[in-house]
Amino acid sequence: MGSGTSTQHHFAFQNAEKAFKAAALIQRWYRRYMARLEMRRHCTWRIFQSIEYAGQQDQVKLHDFFSYLVDHFTPNSNHERDFLDRMFTEDRFPQGSEMEKFGDYESIEVPDNYTGPRLSFPLLPDHATALVEAFRLKQQLHARYVLNLLHETRKHLIQLPNINRVSTCYSEEITVCGDLHGQLDDLIFIFHKNGLPSPERAYVFNGDFVDRGKDSVEILMVLFAFMLVYPKEFHLNRGNHEDHLVNLRYGFTKEVMHKYKTHGKKILKILKDVFCWLPLATLVDEKVLILHGGVSDMTDLELLAKLDRHKIVSTMRHKTRKENGKQVKKEEANQKSSAGRPTPWFLPQSRSLPASPLRLGSLQAHRAGRSSSIPCGAARDAKELARQVRRSVDLELDRCRQQAGLPVSRGEEEASPCTPEADSGAEEPLEPTQEEWRQVVDILWSDPMAQEGCKANTVRGGGCYFGPNVTERLLQKYNLQFLIRSHECKPEGYEFCHSRKVLTIFSASNYYEVGSNRGAYVKLGPALTPYIVQYQANKVTHMLTMRQRISRVEESALRALREKLFAHSSDLLGEFKKHDADKTGLITLSDWAEAVESVLHLGLPWRMLRPQLVNSSTDNTLEYKSWLEDLAKEQLNRENIQSSLLETLYRNRSNLETIFRIIDSDHSGFISLDEFRHTWKLFSSHMNINITDDCICDLARSIDFNKDGHIDINEFLEAFRLVEQSCSEGNASDCPQTTNTNDNGCSKPGTH
Repeated sequence: MGSGTSTQHHFAFQNAEKAFKAAALIQRWYRRYMARLEMRRHCTWRIFQSIEYAGQQDQVKLHDFFSYLVDHFTPNSNHERDFLDRMFTEDRFPQGSEMEKFGDYESIEVPDNYTGPRLSFPLLPDHATALVEAFRLKQQLHARYVLNLLHETRKHLIQLPNINRVSTCYSEEITVCGDLHGQLDDLIFIFHKNGLPSPERAYVFNGDFVDRGKDSVEILMVLFAFMLVYPKEFHLNRGNHEDHLVNLRYGFTKEVMHKYKTHGKKILKILKDVFCWLPLATLVDEKVLILHGGVSDMTDLELLAKLDRHKIVSTMRHKTRKENGKQVKKEEANQKSSAGRPTPWFLPQSRSLPASPLRLGSLQAHRAGRSSSIPCGAARDAKELARQVRRSVDLELDRCRQQAGLPVSRGEEEASPCTPEADSGAEEPLEPTQEEWRQVVDILWSDPMAQEGCKANTVRGGGCYFGPNVTERLLQKYNLQFLIRSHECKPEGYEFCHSRKVLTIFSASNYYEVGSNRGAYVKLGPALTPYIVQYQANKVTHMLTMRQRISRVEESALRALREKLFAHSSDLLGEFKKHDADKTGLITLSDWAEAVESVLHLGLPWRMLRPQLVNSSTDNTLEYKSWLEDLAKEQLNRENIQSSLLETLYRNRSNLETIFRIIDSDHSGFISLDEFRHTWKLFSSHMNINITDDCICDLARSIDFNKDGHIDINEFLEAFRLVEQSCSEGNASDCPQTTNTNDNGCSKPGTH
């Protein structure tokens, strides 16, 4: 009996031991499996992000090139000068009367058969809610209501300060959302899960509402509508994509012109002005700073609160044309005279209030009212400061009375403390200084880094990388607890860094591909403790396993990477030959990785990605010509174009489309003869080509294949393809970088 019991215990112990070993084995296998999945996910993420940032670098380089041409080109006539003003409109600020012309919505008739949403002003909560529902059902808002809404939005934004202030005392909680990038599903999901905006539920949307996604217009309309309904509870910050030059490349300009073919140009014109008036940051309880990109070691909240944000038309280009020497000297003098006693950035006089609430549409009145924000020469004494504070408070009260429908007090406008010389230039505001422009660029484009210090953000091409010490110094200087920023897509939708002093929030889920990332928003209560909410707006992702999601995203990333490799086939071949000194046609896989990085500069772990990009080789070598041929076959299966031509189109299509939209300065979708002639003069001046107007007209007619008098995007790309084809058919010596011209400046027959 005892022996049997002992035997049973022995077998039980053996079974338990086997079970523990099996469990440990399964656990070890599972951890390795998850580690491999995480490694694949991380590599996939690096691919998407590197390609995205490389595109931003191309955008900056392209606009730097055009800026160089414009800055070194002397217009021969007012017509040419007007064209340059339209191409890069920092040269001229639209006046109130001009903006009213572009915002002329009353003359636009709404047809009787229109079934979309209708708006009446002042807006009510039901109007904004109905707008969300209409867009959910894929209805489109009529151009009349779009222009009307933008007109009212501009009037409201002009009243706002550069740095908004919100308090948790008046709302149960404040919800902060990051980039949406035209993804309406994410916005609707946030409102569904978190609740619609209300006096008890405040929102801050932290920029990058547009571009990339297909519903940027609808997102803007919803956000602007709720901002007008709840001006104290609904706040918007400007992002780096609220910029008309950035919109040329990343899709928003194209979306507007596609959806509003008749009135698209008017909408884009007023939108450009609206973007300039968006506030730069939001401060919660004077403790949490919300801005789009980040900070730098030069970030000055006092200067950011005082500058005229409307002058920063685009962060892509700072105007360097020396046309206003007097204004530059006057600006420098103002800076020197105000250096002695800077006004504290947190005082009410830094608010950008108009001179009179009754004339909200008057830009000139607004500039007069900014006298307390912009130093005007003499230092203010205590009485002057107090007077300005009282005036700002009175204006704020008048604005509240107006919104409530109460009569507004009509007091006499106080005299501006500025000198008559400063007032005389009110209609033509000073250009932003280099320091002001740099301050705005830094807060819209910068990213945090783990290392100490601050350095240029060469990956994006704009802004800087700021380290933990930069963050800590700013927090201590302004007595802040932490920063909330967006600007970067994160796999989980959010990320803490710098000892949890910097929180990144990104609200566009599935940004790169379905399943690539979650979206998130953060809720702040009176204790200012961040509460993160994550989500996936696409229902398909909930039906996929983790492995399926990663495989799907990985496939998309590798496809994009192969396109990038194919686009640089010629450069890769040249680099491979450098490593093949004996001309065997073979290189080692380590040389392959080194060559690919030296050409693409993406900073990717090529050795880790090699199995997905290169067929396995037993002798650790690669026949690079056949590899490039296989790469070309994959792309040629989709396009029936010669390999070298397709490579060039793949490499330059985004730049070519952006160039087309820059030349198409009136956003008509076509390049007119005048636009083509003026742009060609820019290029010919840069390349020292002497060409007559008649020859330019002949060249334009040759590109206009359907002979309708305009050049569309397809004709533009086709002309580029034909030029490349003629070059590829001849010898290298027959393909000069500049066109051969005869004595009259015209191209020789048969050159291209």
